Amino acid sequence: MSLHIRQKKNSSGTISIQIIDRTHRQYKVVETIACVKNDDEKRIYLEIAQKRLEELNKELYPTLFDTIKDDDKQNNLEFISLANRDVTPIGDELIYGKIFKYLGCDKIALDFQKMQLFKSLVISRILYPGSKLYLIDYLEYFKKEKIDKNRIYRFLDTIYQEEIKQQIEQCVFEHTKKIMQGAITVTFYDVTTLYFESESEDDLRRIGFSKEGKLARPQILLGLFTTLEGHPLSFELYEGNKYEGHTLVDILQKFQTRFHLKNKPIVVADRGMLTHANIAFLENNGYKYILAYKIKNIDNNLKERIANLTFLDNGTIHTIEIEKEIPYKDENDKKQILHIKQKLILSYSTKRAKKDKRTREKALEKIKAKLSKKNITKSDLKLSYYAKYLDIDDKCNIKYKLNPDRVMQDERLDGIKGFATNDFTLSANDVIAHYQNQYDVEKAFRISKTDLRIRPIYHRIEERIKAHVLISFVSYAVYKEFERRLKLGNVKFNFSQKLLRDIIKHMFALNVKGKFYTLSFDEIQQKVYDAINT
Repeated sequence: MSLHIRQKKNSSGTISIQIIDRTHRQYKVVETIACVKNDDEKRIYLEIAQKRLEELNKELYPTLFDTIKDDDKQNNLEFISLANRDVTPIGDELIYGKIFKYLGCDKIALDFQKMQLFKSLVISRILYPGSKLYLIDYLEYFKKEKIDKNRIYRFLDTIYQEEIKQQIEQCVFEHTKKIMQGAITVTFYDVTTLYFESESEDDLRRIGFSKEGKLARPQILLGLFTTLEGHPLSFELYEGNKYEGHTLVDILQKFQTRFHLKNKPIVVADRGMLTHANIAFLENNGYKYILAYKIKNIDNNLKERIANLTFLDNGTIHTIEIEKEIPYKDENDKKQILHIKQKLILSYSTKRAKKDKRTREKALEKIKAKLSKKNITKSDLKLSYYAKYLDIDDKCNIKYKLNPDRVMQDERLDGIKGFATNDFTLSANDVIAHYQNQYDVEKAFRISKTDLRIRPIYHRIEERIKAHVLISFVSYAVYKEFERRLKLGNVKFNFSQKLLRDIIKHMFALNVKGKFYTLSFDEIQQKVYDAINT
């Protein structure tokens, strides 16, 4: 609705003073103030009409007039002529820009213009995930700032320097350390694959095993260290065909060296990190660890020992102490044997048991279908879950048949999950609680890859790829701090984070001759603002 005062000449020679609504080029009389015959009457009733117009506008747009002081209003007509171009979105700076500064990311060694562009790229990844070139249109339309796309590309080509990366990680680490009361006692490490909308490989982008099922797509590996609550600490990028288990030692060494930790944290990692080389490194370098255990892939003696335990219902926990020798290669690539002691924590879940059963039944359906049509060969076993249920018969050609004993043994382990640790001071419940917090980290990857759209990646130049991930890392740090502050302020909403971001986008200021006036927030916007600024 757009209200105006109109003076309409009548055929009788009088003038009707009206308040009209001019919307979509159509006119509608809202109220007729008077019908005047001369200039003196017209002057009196125009003043009355202007006061009435102000009252109506206050009813329609109460936040506008609550915020702008009377002495800033030269006349009502000036405000009536305001257009959309006079309204500027400020939620990006008011909320996420504030957090960016609070994290200390504005202190890194960039000049003013580059810092502004870096911050804009970080915030736009949260509010407007997608193409970085969208930022050009956004800044020009909403902020009246023009920026050339080549400037963005040149910036991406130079921002990822090891010194800049370390400064950013340092400010994020120090912030995380601060909110953890000065001590990083437990860290979680996980790896994900980020694929590219391109089929060409290079030194960094390599075709490898994709967790997303993107076959024959070049990818990179992203290794991320966080607290158990999901607050980011550090990250590294690896070539896409590298085995994820081989990244732990590298990133842990860099992490320890970079931040000079006095006390080494407990390292919590998924079962992909449960390699002899990783365990040997952790043991030999004084790290305590909690690693997910592949219960159904352990040696038969331990399987039998676990299968003989009683798991009656949800929450049943058993602890087994084990000793074993593991082979590994030292720094000089010489074969070594390490004797280790571990505590194996076993927990049971009926929900997990049902899932295990469904997975096995589907696998058996597939294998029986194959066996009914032909002999299964090695080519049928690539990445096949059901391979462990088969026996080899190599009297003539290589053939396979179903082994019912293996199926039964697998069934006895349904619903059981294991966690191996070398920290005997932790209780079973502590071990499980520490590991279960991994879901916050997995949520981190979901946020990075979906909400922030860290993937797929369309860049081809290595420096731009690394810059893309660096920007996403800072965006995630800002996002996590945003979540933390809402939680501290007990601010909860029964709708999606996406809608909440849209509400933040609709925090506006009014530009009146170069002076900006913040429009009053609605209830939700005010709660968010208060949570960020307390």
